[in-house]
Amino acid sequence: MTALDLESATPRLRQAFEYWVAKCGSRPMPSRADLEPAEMKPLLPYLVLMDVLRDTRPDWPLDFRYRLIGSVTDAMMNARYTGKCMSELPHQQPDSRLWQSLSHVTQTRQPQINRVPYVGPHKDFISVVDLVMPLSADGVKVDMLFCIVDFVPRERRY
Repeated sequence: MTALDLESATPRLRQAFEYWVAKCGSRPMPSRADLEPAEMKPLLPYLVLMDVLRDTRPDWPLDFRYRLIGSVTDAMMNARYTGKCMSELPHQQPDSRLWQSLSHVTQTRQPQINRVPYVGPHKDFISVVDLVMPLSADGVKVDMLFCIVDFVPRERRY
């Protein structure tokens, strides 16, 4: 399978990874059709599904579109991104850490954990930890990314 280091993962990310591994079966990655919302109810508010788009723009051979964003994740973002392509968002274009992470998972076909500073509207959080996992309809080419996002709160000082 994959040699993903789960030491830095939150319990929610570990749960999502175990679900993804179970859905892989003997394949390198599951397909979108393998995901059953009823089986992952606790994860749904933290879910982000990204379409992997290829050759839609001459300047970028790869792009990503927000297909579905869970309610908690959506509430933590600075704007509503469902249906938008990352190429449309200046802070998420190819030089961003997010784009690089999604590109890496798309190319390697291996899950990846990322931790970045939180820059959303809620000041109670210090960072975001996410797990990006590849999905493939044909078992070879990554056509969607299954992401779980967790928000790390600031330590409270009294």
